[in-house]
Amino acid sequence: MPMQTARPTASLNPITRADFGPDEARHLLWHAGFGGDPFDISTAIDLGPEDAVDRLLDVPGANGVDTSKFRGDIVREWTDAEEEQLRRARQRRNENTLARFREMRQEMQRNDRRQFAELQAWWLEVLATTAHPLQEKMTLFWHGHFATSYRGVENSYHLLLQNQLFREHAVGKFDTLLYGIVRDPAILAYLNNNRSNKREPNENLARELMELFSLGVGNYTERDIKEGARALTGYTFEGNQFVFRDEWHDDNTKNILGVRGPINGDDFVTAILRQPACARFLALKLYRFFVADVSDDPKQIPDNVTLVIGHMASALRRDRYDVKPVLRELFLSEHFYDPANMAGRIKSPVELIAGATRSLDLPVGFHIAMVRMLDAMGQELFRPPSVAGWDGGRSWINTSTIYARQNALALMLAGGRRNPQQRQQFAAGYDPRTVIPNGMTMSGDEFATAMLRHALGPIGDASNPIGAARLESLQEFLETIGPNFGREAAVGVIALITAMPEYQLC
Repeated sequence: MPMQTARPTASLNPITRADFGPDEARHLLWHAGFGGDPFDISTAIDLGPEDAVDRLLDVPGANGVDTSKFRGDIVREWTDAEEEQLRRARQRRNENTLARFREMRQEMQRNDRRQFAELQAWWLEVLATTAHPLQEKMTLFWHGHFATSYRGVENSYHLLLQNQLFREHAVGKFDTLLYGIVRDPAILAYLNNNRSNKREPNENLARELMELFSLGVGNYTERDIKEGARALTGYTFEGNQFVFRDEWHDDNTKNILGVRGPINGDDFVTAILRQPACARFLALKLYRFFVADVSDDPKQIPDNVTLVIGHMASALRRDRYDVKPVLRELFLSEHFYDPANMAGRIKSPVELIAGATRSLDLPVGFHIAMVRMLDAMGQELFRPPSVAGWDGGRSWINTSTIYARQNALALMLAGGRRNPQQRQQFAAGYDPRTVIPNGMTMSGDEFATAMLRHALGPIGDASNPIGAARLESLQEFLETIGPNFGREAAVGVIALITAMPEYQLC
């Protein structure tokens, strides 16, 4: 699979309107969102770089999505009266009562698993169809950054609340989000802080708060972890709300990251945010997500890229961790649009599915099936492999996942349906020739040339050696069709393009 190896410019000067053409607009839509069709690309060009970027950054907050169908009372604690019944049943060894309570708990779990499946399908549809792609892309970024899995939470509504927290602060202030995350029921349960108390402080949240969420390895000590765990004692939840249990909290003197005093969880976060390593850590994560998959090791990052990341870190400190101005400067920079940064990132499974929906007018289709396909591709929503999230980059592609990727796109081309009658109904309404301007009047060769360029970007241009070779394979396919180029042949062209290695890149 081709990857760019040239060194990009370190220039953060704004790209000029004259230099913002189809390739640059397409690059912006893919990297700051989930791609776009030719109309979206044309609209971005007409707006110009500044207005196009500002439109992406203009997000509505958490209220921009409808979550009313999800219930927050499926998983609940026993009432005081129920607890008393249980206590008496255990004391008297009343197996009938104990069995009834076990069945009640199991029914809660069954209902919650059903809602969890609906939550996964709902978010996939939002990602693929949202009018605010950068907001959802940042929500996805935070989901991978503060990785939390249903397996450790087992409360779908808590994951929805966390998802809404990420959406609300998608391009907002990282410091506000970090203060919020130590109050988030999902992360508190996932990292076992909900039972942490001064007699038995749990170190999980304190460790990951520094190692994976803010500072990175080498920028804290084991003592900071132990003291941080003490600071976070009493941070728990009841039902769907954060609760601080004062009687559980260790209010004695602590020493964390050079700060001494009766530090609580908020003070702990404040101490973290004062560390220069925090802004550098976040800047690198944002760069890897939006620009290129560079190494975690600073010694292996090219000097030009190091300069850009360093500037981003300085901007984060200057703007008090406000993410929006940092992203705006990045998305307008000459560095962002350097040819070395184009068609070099491997699409994540979510980017692949959401991007095919937006750029090729394909439906998400049968959502539960697509959620399962995401799992086969290595990125099941709300179920990251660990608190470290997904590795991303080249780890997305192996012999198993590339096969799953091709199957997923083939399923989308069939309307997401395995039922022959439903596939036929979808086929009657989907014609990929409508994606390309004037596509309905094009010959097979003309359509293949235009669609290859649209789907693969600069790599798919006929003047590019790779593009020329891929176009030749499409032309060989069209020769088997004969002179009557129609909808089915156009679908065949799309199927061949989406199976190409270069389609995995953006």
